[in-house]
Amino acid sequence: MSREKSLGRTAAPLIKALANDRRLAILAWLKNPTAHFPPQKYGDLVRDGVCGLFIADKLGVSPATASEHLRVLTHAGFLRPRRIRQWTFYKRDEKRIAELRRLFRDAW
Repeated sequence: MSREKSLGRTAAPLIKALANDRRLAILAWLKNPTAHFPPQKYGDLVRDGVCGLFIADKLGVSPATASEHLRVLTHAGFLRPRRIRQWTFYKRDEKRIAELRRLFRDAW
């Protein structure tokens, strides 16, 4: 497979994930979660991530809608989910984000 086709298959879900204002907001908020979210009863905002319900509330959408945005970002490799009790917490995958930046930088 050519490098161009391989990059296209890799880049498509990344571009789709970033082509939404709400998903971009989620990524920005999760870069500094303590500045954007209140303390949680379970899970540390920085170490464990932010509860999906807090993200839904901040977006002003239903938990199901937020869950779809979080699924897209997770599938693209921008977020790592973690289950704590019955909730899912999300944090940025900084190592993967750095890899994706290099991929785009080197492609063009």
